[in-house]
Amino acid sequence: MTAARSAAAVSSLVPARMDRLPWARFHWMVVIGLGVSWILDGIEIQLISASGYKESLGMSSAEVGLAGTVYLMGQVVGALVFGRLTDRWGRKRLFITTLALYLIASGIAGFAWTPWFLYVWRFIAGMGIGGEYAAVNSAIDELIPARFRGRVDIAVNGTYWAGAMIGAVGSVFLLDHSLVPENLGWRIAFFIGPLLGLIIIYLRRHIPESPRWMVTHGREAEAERIVDDIEASVRGQGKPLAPIDPKRAMHIVPEESVSYAQLVDVFFRQYPTRTVLGVTMMVTQSFLYNAIFFTYALVLQNFYHLDPSQTAVYFFPFAAGNLIGPLLLGPLFDTVGRRRMIFGTYLLAGVVLLVSAFLFRQGVLTANTHTIFWCVSFFFASAGASSAYLTVSEIFPLEVRAQAISYFFAIAQVVGSTGPLLFGWLVGEGTERDPLFWGYVLGSVVMMVGGVVALVYGVDAEGKGLEDIAEPLTKAGRAHGVGDTAAETI
Repeated sequence: MTAARSAAAVSSLVPARMDRLPWARFHWMVVIGLGVSWILDGIEIQLISASGYKESLGMSSAEVGLAGTVYLMGQVVGALVFGRLTDRWGRKRLFITTLALYLIASGIAGFAWTPWFLYVWRFIAGMGIGGEYAAVNSAIDELIPARFRGRVDIAVNGTYWAGAMIGAVGSVFLLDHSLVPENLGWRIAFFIGPLLGLIIIYLRRHIPESPRWMVTHGREAEAERIVDDIEASVRGQGKPLAPIDPKRAMHIVPEESVSYAQLVDVFFRQYPTRTVLGVTMMVTQSFLYNAIFFTYALVLQNFYHLDPSQTAVYFFPFAAGNLIGPLLLGPLFDTVGRRRMIFGTYLLAGVVLLVSAFLFRQGVLTANTHTIFWCVSFFFASAGASSAYLTVSEIFPLEVRAQAISYFFAIAQVVGSTGPLLFGWLVGEGTERDPLFWGYVLGSVVMMVGGVVALVYGVDAEGKGLEDIAEPLTKAGRAHGVGDTAAETI
């Protein structure tokens, strides 16, 4: 830690009390208020890909592509900066700040009159969304009871595709120059996310700070009051609360923050196999998603000879498969178990994509049947990808949770950005199928490797409290260097 551990230890039942709660209105408020982050990200990505501002701002295709890259770069920087601040300053302060930053930046981008102005504010908007990934995932996992954590986190992450569909529908009407003037439609589109965010930021004001985080930062009394209020509201809904064994109390020596040296120790000495697991899961899903999602329209145009206007229609079933997968499969991550479900979803996504690769090579697919294969593959891949965010959020100690999310997210974004470049080159002009066939084989193998790593190194976290999966670094009497092996014996 950055300071000497001189504070007196405090005994707390806060984690046990949070995990015993039945599902109540409070949890719906958390899901709606915090889960909207992924809807906003989906809206943003779809608006960028629509590129309605190209003609208005006199941009080339390369400059339009740069706008997307700048947004993704902003996400990486925002995740890294705000991830550390989330662990240091608290979940609530940051999930309010990052949403406000996104609202302001995205709205200002709608007033762009030149490409450089657009780039600046798209970068800042990306920072806000990148910070949301770290702050919101941390808060959700710490506020949701252990037995519901898997399905909630996976479903929330999957709602990215609901946002993408909202953005696509908005673009269809707002970018139709017969309905809305060319220089106005794309500007209005940029306000869809901020208008939704204004409603949500009001709701977030009523979501409390994570009591778990407060306990580790010397604010035990405040944490107890928050949990008292939540329990009173649950009882007011006629839902009984089971008694808690006092032996479940955790003894904590509060600290302000974790040093970079200790971060290195946590990731590479205490939890090395979990670090391998987190990096592998995040990178493999990011590579596959970016490779397919950003080039599927090219495949439909160059190999199946569809017009750009026709390819837009195929986005909706693709997005629907991605949305439905996490919603239907999410509960199984809490019942069948994390390790088996992660392995199964990654493996099935890879297998379906591999089958489609061979059929594509033989020339027996049509635009419709190829899209069906994509839908089935990403029905599983979407649940698996969402479980990657769940995994990196729950397998490391509370004091580094947001930073773990931010580091693995940043690595995945950087590596995943190579997917569109590689697959765009493999698609070419659509004259040869073999190059793209081998690209699909690569994507399939990458995804299946991710599943195998999860099967070998995965953590059976279903139904367990976060403190049982990874002991807080501030736990009194915590063995120095406790990590992968010790944690698995809990």
